Amino acid sequence: MPTMLRLATFNVENLDDKAGEMPLLDERIAVMRPQLNRLRADILCLQEVNGQEQPGQPRRLTALEKLLQNTPYAAYHLAHTTTTHSVPYDVRNLVVLSRFPILAKQQIKHDYAHEPLYRKITALPAETAAKEVTWERPILYVTIDLGNARKLHLINLHLKSKIPTEIAGQKFNEHKWRSVAGWAEGYFISSMKRVGQALETRMLIDQIFDAAAAAGEEAFVGVCGDFNADMDEVPIHAIRGPVEDTGNPALVHRVMVPCEMSVPASSRYSLLHLGKGFMLDHILVSRSMVTFYRGTEIHNEILPDESGAFRPDSNFPESDHAPVVAEFELP
Repeated sequence: MPTMLRLATFNVENLDDKAGEMPLLDERIAVMRPQLNRLRADILCLQEVNGQEQPGQPRRLTALEKLLQNTPYAAYHLAHTTTTHSVPYDVRNLVVLSRFPILAKQQIKHDYAHEPLYRKITALPAETAAKEVTWERPILYVTIDLGNARKLHLINLHLKSKIPTEIAGQKFNEHKWRSVAGWAEGYFISSMKRVGQALETRMLIDQIFDAAAAAGEEAFVGVCGDFNADMDEVPIHAIRGPVEDTGNPALVHRVMVPCEMSVPASSRYSLLHLGKGFMLDHILVSRSMVTFYRGTEIHNEILPDESGAFRPDSNFPESDHAPVVAEFELP
Protein backbone atom coordinates (compact mmCIF):
# COMPACT_ATOMS: atom_id res chain seq x y z
CA MET A 1 0.00 0.00 0.00
CA PRO A 2 1.30 3.51 -0.80
CA THR A 3 1.99 5.97 2.01
CA MET A 4 0.24 9.32 1.73
CA LEU A 5 2.41 12.20 2.90
CA ARG A 6 0.95 15.66 3.45
CA LEU A 7 3.71 18.21 4.08
CA ALA A 8 2.52 21.62 5.31
CA THR A 9 3.87 25.01 6.35
CA PHE A 10 2.09 27.75 8.31
CA ASN A 11 3.28 31.07 9.75
CA VAL A 12 0.96 31.38 12.77
CA GLU A 13 1.87 35.09 13.30
CA ASN A 14 3.23 35.62 16.79
CA LEU A 15 1.38 32.82 18.55
CA ASP A 16 1.48 33.88 22.21
CA ASP A 17 -0.47 33.88 25.47
CA LYS A 18 0.34 37.20 27.11
CA ALA A 19 -2.10 38.46 29.71
CA GLY A 20 -4.34 41.21 28.38
CA GLU A 21 -3.00 40.96 24.83
CA MET A 22 -5.69 41.11 22.15
CA PRO A 23 -6.83 38.98 20.58
CA LEU A 24 -6.83 36.46 23.41
CA LEU A 25 -5.27 33.06 22.81
CA ASP A 26 -8.67 31.37 23.20
CA GLU A 27 -10.02 33.60 20.43
CA ARG A 28 -7.11 32.66 18.20
CA ILE A 29 -7.50 28.95 18.95
CA ALA A 30 -11.18 29.04 17.99
CA VAL A 31 -10.16 30.16 14.50
CA MET A 32 -6.80 28.46 14.01
CA ARG A 33 -7.42 24.97 15.37
CA PRO A 34 -9.92 24.22 12.56
CA GLN A 35 -7.30 25.49 10.09
CA LEU A 36 -4.77 22.99 11.44
CA ASN A 37 -7.28 20.14 11.35
CA ARG A 38 -8.18 20.95 7.77
CA LEU A 39 -4.53 20.59 6.73
CA ARG A 40 -4.51 16.89 7.71
CA ALA A 41 -0.74 17.25 7.72
CA ASP A 42 1.57 14.34 8.41
CA ILE A 43 4.44 16.79 8.82
CA LEU A 44 3.77 20.41 9.77
CA CYS A 45 6.33 23.24 9.80
CA LEU A 46 5.34 26.28 11.88
CA GLN A 47 6.91 29.73 12.12
CA GLU A 48 6.47 32.55 14.67
CA VAL A 49 5.66 30.36 17.66
CA ASN A 50 6.47 32.44 20.76
CA GLY A 51 7.70 30.99 24.05
CA GLN A 52 5.97 31.55 27.39
CA GLU A 53 7.52 32.19 30.79
CA GLN A 54 6.43 30.13 33.79
CA PRO A 55 7.44 31.24 37.32
CA GLY A 56 10.31 29.09 38.48
CA GLN A 57 10.24 26.96 35.31
CA PRO A 58 12.10 26.95 32.00
CA ARG A 59 10.42 28.76 29.11
CA ARG A 60 7.98 26.52 27.17
CA LEU A 61 5.74 26.61 24.13
CA THR A 62 2.56 26.54 26.21
CA ALA A 63 0.53 28.60 23.71
CA LEU A 64 1.30 26.00 21.03
CA GLU A 65 0.45 23.18 23.43
CA LYS A 66 -2.99 24.74 24.03
CA LEU A 67 -3.55 25.22 20.29
CA LEU A 68 -2.72 21.57 19.57
CA GLN A 69 -5.03 20.14 22.24
CA ASN A 70 -7.80 17.95 20.79
CA THR A 71 -5.99 17.67 17.46
CA PRO A 72 -3.92 14.76 16.07
CA TYR A 73 -0.83 16.98 16.27
CA ALA A 74 -0.82 16.79 20.08
CA ALA A 75 0.60 13.26 19.78
CA TYR A 76 3.12 14.08 17.02
CA HIS A 77 6.89 14.11 17.42
CA LEU A 78 8.11 17.68 17.96
CA ALA A 79 11.31 19.62 17.31
CA HIS A 80 11.83 23.35 17.78
CA THR A 81 14.53 25.99 17.86
CA THR A 82 16.26 26.62 21.18
CA THR A 83 18.58 29.15 22.81
CA THR A 84 22.02 28.26 24.12
CA HIS A 85 20.23 27.35 27.37
CA SER A 86 18.18 24.67 25.55
CA VAL A 87 14.85 26.47 25.94
CA PRO A 88 12.63 28.00 23.24
CA TYR A 89 13.32 31.56 22.16
CA ASP A 90 11.11 34.28 23.57
CA VAL A 91 9.69 35.00 20.09
CA ARG A 92 9.52 33.51 16.59
CA ASN A 93 10.49 29.90 17.19
CA LEU A 94 10.46 27.40 14.35
CA VAL A 95 8.61 24.15 15.06
CA VAL A 96 8.32 20.83 13.22
CA LEU A 97 5.50 18.43 14.12
CA SER A 98 5.73 14.98 12.56
CA ARG A 99 3.56 11.85 12.55
CA PHE A 100 6.77 10.01 11.63
CA PRO A 101 9.73 9.65 14.02
CA ILE A 102 12.25 12.52 14.04
CA LEU A 103 15.69 10.93 13.87
CA ALA A 104 17.87 14.01 14.29
CA LYS A 105 17.66 17.77 14.76
CA GLN A 106 20.18 20.47 13.89
CA GLN A 107 19.99 24.23 14.35
CA ILE A 108 22.03 26.26 11.87
CA LYS A 109 23.07 29.90 11.98
CA HIS A 110 26.31 31.09 10.38
CA ASP A 111 27.61 27.51 10.28
CA TYR A 112 28.04 27.69 6.50
CA ALA A 113 27.66 31.36 5.54
CA HIS A 114 29.72 33.43 7.95
CA GLU A 115 28.69 36.92 9.00
CA PRO A 116 29.49 39.41 6.23
CA LEU A 117 31.27 42.66 7.20
CA TYR A 118 29.62 45.96 6.31
CA ARG A 119 30.15 49.61 7.26
CA LYS A 120 26.91 51.60 7.35
CA ILE A 121 27.08 54.64 5.11
CA THR A 122 24.30 56.79 6.52
CA ALA A 123 24.75 56.06 10.25
CA LEU A 124 24.88 59.07 12.61
CA PRO A 125 27.52 59.28 13.92
CA ALA A 126 29.37 57.76 10.98
CA GLU A 127 30.75 54.27 11.37
CA THR A 128 34.53 54.12 11.04
CA ALA A 129 34.87 50.34 10.69
CA ALA A 130 32.90 47.50 9.15
CA LYS A 131 30.85 45.36 11.54
CA GLU A 132 29.40 41.87 11.27
CA VAL A 133 25.90 41.58 9.81
CA THR A 134 24.10 38.69 11.47
CA TRP A 135 20.65 37.29 10.78
CA GLU A 136 18.35 36.94 13.75
CA ARG A 137 16.76 33.54 13.12
CA PRO A 138 18.43 30.14 12.73
CA ILE A 139 17.47 27.41 10.30
CA LEU A 140 15.84 24.27 11.75
CA TYR A 141 16.94 21.06 10.01
CA VAL A 142 15.46 17.70 10.97
CA THR A 143 15.78 14.20 9.56
CA ILE A 144 12.53 12.21 9.54
CA ASP A 145 12.06 8.46 9.19
CA LEU A 146 9.39 7.89 6.52
CA GLY A 147 9.69 4.11 6.73
CA ASN A 148 10.82 1.64 4.04
CA ALA A 149 14.42 2.79 4.57
CA ARG A 150 13.50 6.26 3.34
CA LYS A 151 14.43 9.50 5.14
CA LEU A 152 13.20 13.05 4.59
CA HIS A 153 15.71 15.85 5.06
CA LEU A 154 13.43 18.71 6.10
CA ILE A 155 14.45 22.35 6.48
CA ASN A 156 12.11 24.80 8.22
CA LEU A 157 13.05 28.45 7.82
CA HIS A 158 11.85 32.01 8.30
CA LEU A 159 13.85 34.48 6.24
CA LYS A 160 14.34 38.10 7.28
CA SER A 161 11.35 40.35 6.62
CA LYS A 162 11.50 43.32 4.24
CA ILE A 163 11.24 45.75 7.14
CA PRO A 164 14.36 47.98 6.99
CA THR A 165 17.09 47.27 9.54
CA GLU A 166 17.70 50.02 12.12
CA ILE A 167 20.38 52.58 11.21
CA ALA A 168 21.84 54.60 14.11
CA GLY A 169 20.59 58.19 14.12
CA GLN A 170 18.36 57.71 11.08
CA LYS A 171 14.93 57.46 12.76
CA PHE A 172 12.84 59.97 14.65
CA ASN A 173 10.64 57.20 16.06
CA GLU A 174 9.51 53.66 15.30
CA HIS A 175 7.89 54.59 11.98
CA LYS A 176 9.49 57.88 10.84
CA TRP A 177 12.84 57.93 9.05
CA ARG A 178 15.14 60.96 8.99
CA SER A 179 16.20 60.49 5.36
CA VAL A 180 15.32 58.43 2.31
CA ALA A 181 18.95 57.32 2.04
CA GLY A 182 18.88 55.99 5.62
CA TRP A 183 15.66 54.09 4.93
CA ALA A 184 17.13 52.70 1.70
CA GLU A 185 20.27 51.51 3.47
CA GLY A 186 18.15 49.80 6.13
CA TYR A 187 16.22 48.09 3.36
CA PHE A 188 19.49 47.01 1.71
CA ILE A 189 20.82 45.47 4.94
CA SER A 190 17.56 43.53 5.44
CA SER A 191 17.91 42.23 1.88
CA MET A 192 21.50 41.20 2.65
CA LYS A 193 20.31 39.23 5.67
CA ARG A 194 17.50 37.56 3.74
CA VAL A 195 19.76 36.49 0.85
CA GLY A 196 22.45 35.43 3.34
CA GLN A 197 19.99 33.07 5.02
CA ALA A 198 19.02 31.74 1.60
CA LEU A 199 22.69 31.16 0.77
CA GLU A 200 23.20 29.25 4.02
CA THR A 201 20.11 27.16 3.26
CA ARG A 202 21.43 26.34 -0.21
CA MET A 203 24.83 25.38 1.21
CA LEU A 204 23.10 23.02 3.64
CA ILE A 205 21.08 21.49 0.79
CA ASP A 206 24.25 20.90 -1.22
CA GLN A 207 25.85 19.18 1.79
CA ILE A 208 22.81 16.90 2.07
CA PHE A 209 23.12 15.99 -1.62
CA ASP A 210 26.87 15.43 -1.24
CA ALA A 211 26.37 13.06 1.70
CA ALA A 212 23.64 11.14 -0.12
CA ALA A 213 25.81 10.78 -3.23
CA ALA A 214 28.75 9.50 -1.16
CA ALA A 215 26.45 6.89 0.41
CA GLY A 216 24.93 5.90 -2.93
CA GLU A 217 21.50 7.10 -1.81
CA GLU A 218 18.80 9.26 -3.33
CA ALA A 219 18.13 12.34 -1.21
CA PHE A 220 14.57 13.33 -0.31
CA VAL A 221 14.85 17.03 0.60
CA GLY A 222 12.13 19.52 1.52
CA VAL A 223 12.38 23.22 2.39
CA CYS A 224 9.32 24.79 4.00
CA GLY A 225 8.60 28.12 5.58
CA ASP A 226 8.07 31.85 5.31
CA PHE A 227 10.64 33.07 2.78
CA ASN A 228 9.44 36.70 2.84
CA ALA A 229 10.08 36.54 -0.90
CA ASP A 230 7.99 35.79 -3.96
CA MET A 231 8.93 33.34 -6.70
CA ASP A 232 10.80 35.85 -8.87
CA GLU A 233 13.01 37.20 -6.07
CA VAL A 234 16.66 36.40 -5.37
CA PRO A 235 16.25 34.28 -2.18
CA ILE A 236 13.99 31.80 -3.99
CA HIS A 237 16.38 31.52 -6.94
CA ALA A 238 19.33 31.02 -4.58
CA ILE A 239 17.61 28.10 -2.85
CA ARG A 240 16.09 26.58 -6.00
CA GLY A 241 19.28 26.61 -8.11
CA PRO A 242 17.58 26.37 -11.53
CA VAL A 243 19.75 25.16 -14.41
CA GLU A 244 18.77 28.26 -16.39
CA ASP A 245 20.70 30.27 -13.81
CA THR A 246 23.66 27.97 -13.05
CA GLY A 247 24.14 27.07 -16.71
CA ASN A 248 25.25 23.57 -15.69
CA PRO A 249 22.99 20.63 -16.67
CA ALA A 250 25.07 18.31 -14.46
CA LEU A 251 23.39 20.03 -11.48
CA VAL A 252 19.85 19.28 -12.66
CA HIS A 253 19.23 16.71 -9.90
CA ARG A 254 20.04 19.32 -7.25
CA VAL A 255 17.33 21.73 -8.34
CA MET A 256 14.62 22.35 -5.72
CA VAL A 257 11.11 22.43 -7.16
CA PRO A 258 8.41 24.86 -5.90
CA CYS A 259 5.24 22.83 -5.33
CA GLU A 260 2.96 25.87 -5.68
CA MET A 261 3.57 26.05 -9.44
CA SER A 262 0.77 23.50 -9.93
CA VAL A 263 -1.70 25.98 -8.35
CA PRO A 264 -3.41 28.39 -10.81
CA ALA A 265 -1.74 31.83 -10.76
CA SER A 266 -4.97 33.54 -9.71
CA SER A 267 -5.00 31.53 -6.45
CA ARG A 268 -1.24 31.45 -5.86
CA TYR A 269 -0.83 33.74 -2.85
CA SER A 270 -0.34 33.26 0.89
CA LEU A 271 -0.48 36.88 2.10
CA LEU A 272 -2.51 39.94 1.14
CA HIS A 273 -1.07 43.46 1.26
CA LEU A 274 -3.19 46.43 0.18
CA GLY A 275 -5.41 44.12 -1.79
CA LYS A 276 -2.62 42.38 -3.71
CA GLY A 277 -1.70 38.75 -3.18
CA PHE A 278 1.90 37.65 -2.55
CA MET A 279 3.25 34.10 -2.36
CA LEU A 280 5.68 34.34 0.57
CA ASP A 281 5.21 30.84 2.07
CA HIS A 282 6.71 28.02 0.05
CA ILE A 283 7.31 24.29 -0.07
CA LEU A 284 10.31 23.36 -2.23
CA VAL A 285 11.24 19.72 -2.77
CA SER A 286 14.01 17.80 -4.49
CA ARG A 287 13.34 16.30 -7.90
CA SER A 288 13.38 12.84 -6.33
CA MET A 289 10.16 13.79 -4.48
CA VAL A 290 8.45 15.26 -7.55
CA THR A 291 7.97 11.71 -8.87
CA PHE A 292 5.47 11.14 -6.07
CA TYR A 293 3.94 14.64 -6.02
CA ARG A 294 0.15 14.81 -6.29
CA GLY A 295 -0.78 18.46 -5.67
CA THR A 296 -0.71 21.58 -3.51
CA GLU A 297 -3.40 23.46 -1.60
CA ILE A 298 -3.15 27.08 -0.43
CA HIS A 299 -5.88 27.72 2.17
CA ASN A 300 -6.39 31.40 1.37
CA GLU A 301 -10.14 31.50 0.81
CA ILE A 302 -10.81 33.85 3.76
CA LEU A 303 -7.29 35.20 4.29
CA PRO A 304 -7.54 38.64 5.94
CA ASP A 305 -5.78 41.71 4.57
CA GLU A 306 -4.34 43.28 7.71
CA SER A 307 -2.53 46.07 5.84
CA GLY A 308 -3.80 49.62 5.56
CA ALA A 309 -5.21 52.06 8.09
CA PHE A 310 -7.52 51.13 10.99
CA ARG A 311 -6.67 47.43 10.84
CA PRO A 312 -4.80 46.60 14.06
CA ASP A 313 -3.72 43.02 14.78
CA SER A 314 -6.21 42.96 17.68
CA ASN A 315 -9.02 42.77 15.10
CA PHE A 316 -7.71 39.56 13.55
CA PRO A 317 -7.51 36.34 15.63
CA GLU A 318 -6.33 34.38 12.59
CA SER A 319 -2.86 34.58 11.06
CA ASP A 320 -2.18 36.96 8.18
CA HIS A 321 -0.51 34.04 6.34
CA ALA A 322 -2.34 31.20 4.63
CA PRO A 323 -1.30 27.59 5.33
CA VAL A 324 0.21 25.70 2.41
CA VAL A 325 0.14 21.90 2.06
CA ALA A 326 1.68 19.61 -0.58
CA GLU A 327 0.65 15.97 -0.98
CA PHE A 328 2.80 13.03 -2.03
CA GLU A 329 2.02 9.33 -2.57
CA LEU A 330 5.06 7.27 -1.63
CA PRO A 331 5.35 3.67 -2.81
